Amino acid sequence: MDFGPSERPAGAAPLPTAVKILIAGGFGVGKTTMVGAVSETRPLRTEEVLTETGVGVDDLSGVEQKTTTTVAMDFGRITISDELVLYLFGTPGQDRFWYVWDELALGAIGAVVLADTRRLAGCFPSIDYFEERGTPFVVAVNCFEGARQYRLDEVQVALNLDPDVPVVLCDARQRESSKEVLITLLEHAMKTREARRRAVVTD
Repeated sequence: MDFGPSERPAGAAPLPTAVKILIAGGFGVGKTTMVGAVSETRPLRTEEVLTETGVGVDDLSGVEQKTTTTVAMDFGRITISDELVLYLFGTPGQDRFWYVWDELALGAIGAVVLADTRRLAGCFPSIDYFEERGTPFVVAVNCFEGARQYRLDEVQVALNLDPDVPVVLCDARQRESSKEVLITLLEHAMKTREARRRAVVTD
């Protein structure tokens, strides 16, 4: 049973703060995998089988074995502490489904942009989207088997990122690895918010 602020029983533990985070990136980069790996509840998925309709539209370069695609969102939840719960929204990767991005982005405190070093160009649309809206984000390089390993500073330069944007390695299949990415994002989002607050005070 849910209680309003004035209806909660005396002495009841405070409700945890709910925080919304986006998991973004190009097609086939591992967004659905990350949400599923880290979610403590069964994730909601809106995957559909790829059909001939997408031929010539969806770029399968580097992910030729992929047979499904997210058409709306993935959704999962992870409890970081008694005071903090994260709600994760995985975005669709193809341009033709981007009309849902603005709805998904409402109220999000930040985003994880997953990157595949075999197809780094797939990150640019997500990076541009969050930079234009001033949304804090981190870039998580998903370590695909067989992919060339780049230094993180090389990735930062290749993506033309601001030096303050964290770039980290991750394995989207692993819960702990994905959780560390989310914690990095939370820390970055808090630092960004504090820096903006100080800028307003000093102006």
